[in-house]
Amino acid sequence: MIDWSPFVEVVRSHQRFALTCHVRPDADTVGSAIGMAGILEKLGKDVLLVNAFAVPPNLRFLDPLGKLKQLGTDITAEGLSDREVHIVLDTTAWVQLGAMADVIRQSKAIKMVLDHHVSEDDLGALLFKDYEAEATGRLVVEAAEALGVVLTAEIAQPLFAALATDTGWFRFASTKPGTFRTAAKLMDGGARPDQLFKDLYEHDTLSRLKLIGRTLARAQTELGGRLIYTWIELSDFDSVGAVPSDSEDVINMTLTVGGTEAAVILVEQRSGGFKVSFRSRNDMDCSRIAGQFGGGGHKRAAGATLVEPLDSARAKVLDAVRAAMR
Repeated sequence: MIDWSPFVEVVRSHQRFALTCHVRPDADTVGSAIGMAGILEKLGKDVLLVNAFAVPPNLRFLDPLGKLKQLGTDITAEGLSDREVHIVLDTTAWVQLGAMADVIRQSKAIKMVLDHHVSEDDLGALLFKDYEAEATGRLVVEAAEALGVVLTAEIAQPLFAALATDTGWFRFASTKPGTFRTAAKLMDGGARPDQLFKDLYEHDTLSRLKLIGRTLARAQTELGGRLIYTWIELSDFDSVGAVPSDSEDVINMTLTVGGTEAAVILVEQRSGGFKVSFRSRNDMDCSRIAGQFGGGGHKRAAGATLVEPLDSARAKVLDAVRAAMR
C-alpha cells in the first residue's frame, strides 16, 4: 500500500506543476498524464503537460483539448523554469524521458514519480510506486481519492483507457478483483468503455493491417513452439506507409499461437538500433532479461533498446531468452 500523505502535502502546498511521461507512449502513460492533469486542475492548480514526443495518431483521442505539449516544438525548457513540482508518470528511468530528462535533472523543483514498473533509476524524486499495480492509471485513481477529488468524465475516460490497455482489456494475469473495482469507480465517474474500445481497436488503418501481416508472416518458433519471435525493419514501415505506433500490440498477437509461452519482437528505430519487447506467460522474468540490455519493466512484460544491427541484436536477445526458458 502506498502512503499518499507526502503526495497530498506537496500538491496542497504548491501551485505550478509539470507532468511528464515516457517516450514511445502507450495508453497507460498518456491516459495517466491526462487524468492527473484533470485532477490537479480541479484543485485549481496551474498544470503543464510536457513530453519529449508528439502524441501518436492512435492516442490523440485521449487528449481532445491538446493538453500534451512537445518539448522543443510547443514549449521550451525555459518555459518550464517556473514549475514548482515535476511529476513523472509511468516510468522511473532516465532514458525513458528522452529530452525531458535534462530538463528534470537541472530543475530545482520538487520531483515526484507515480509508477508501477520494477526497474528504476534514482531520479531524486519522491516515489509513489506499487510494483503489483496493473497500471499507473490505477495509482492516479488512488491519488485522486487521497486528494478528495471526485472523478469526472474528463478524468475517468483516459484513466479507464490506461487501466484497460495495460491489462489487455482485463485478460492479463495482472488483472485482480481490485482492477474491476477501480474500473467500476471510473465508470461511475463517466468513463465509456464501449466508446474507448472503438477508439482504441476499431480505427486501424490499412497501413497498420499490412504491417501486421508482414510481421506475423515472418514469425518463427523455437523450443518446441514455446518461444515465438519476429521483427520489424524500417523498410517495413516505409513499404506500407505505417507509423511507429502501428507496431503496438503486435507482440501480443504472436502469443495467440497455441503452445507459446514467451514472445519477442524487435522493432527498428529511426534513431538507430532496435527496440526489443519481451512477453511471457510462464515463470520467465521479462524484466530480468530486459535488464541484461539496460532495459526493464514487469515480470511478464518488459523492453530494452539495442543499438546494433538486426542479426547481432536478435542473436543476443534470443540467446538470453533461450537460457531463461531452459
